[in-house]
Amino acid sequence: MYILILAPTVFEVSPLLKYLTEHFESDGQIFSKRDLNIKVKVTGVGLTNTAIQSTIELQANKPDIAMLVGVCGTYKSSIKIGDVVNVIEEQFGDLGVEEANGTFTSIHDLGLIEANEFPFTETKLKNPSNEFAFLKRVNSISLNCSSGFQDNIDKKVKQFNVDIENMEGAAFFQVCLLLGINFLQIRAISNLVESRNKDNWDLPLAITNLNDTLVEMVGSLV
Repeated sequence: MYILILAPTVFEVSPLLKYLTEHFESDGQIFSKRDLNIKVKVTGVGLTNTAIQSTIELQANKPDIAMLVGVCGTYKSSIKIGDVVNVIEEQFGDLGVEEANGTFTSIHDLGLIEANEFPFTETKLKNPSNEFAFLKRVNSISLNCSSGFQDNIDKKVKQFNVDIENMEGAAFFQVCLLLGINFLQIRAISNLVESRNKDNWDLPLAITNLNDTLVEMVGSLV
């Protein structure tokens, strides 16, 4: 089995890389143990970097499953900082136009992409996989600009009604769906999406919990 793991930054997967280095053989790119081969690729932050690097990697060597992993923010107080979640639906949260009155009109509402034009389903990018049901399943919007101003946050909550936001997922979903790749997006909550205040974030907890989950998942496959 070949697994491709993508992450926006190396910090988000450093504990996983340490585990793989200690428990797997490596040729410098691929970590191998028995019949399991794993590649970890840092894409860079944002939708464009993710789309480019995902396409390059997925076309070069088609994996049995591609995984996008990282931290994210949640809109829902019921989802706690440190929770690890499985993102099953994505939307582009800032692909469209800003109107004169300050409202946002999406690319779908503009009629430039039909609501059910492949790979979209009712304007959403959906993961058909039901694997890893032990993780809470959430829906998300992806933004090139992380939210930090309360008025804009309120608008996003009202318009999209999603659980979390991140900066890469929708591009990853779109590429995988277009190329016919099995995929999974695992995120850990580092913060509540609110008026930007990094004092309220807990990146160490999110990264620890994320990597503990990834190590557990990898260990179950060996």
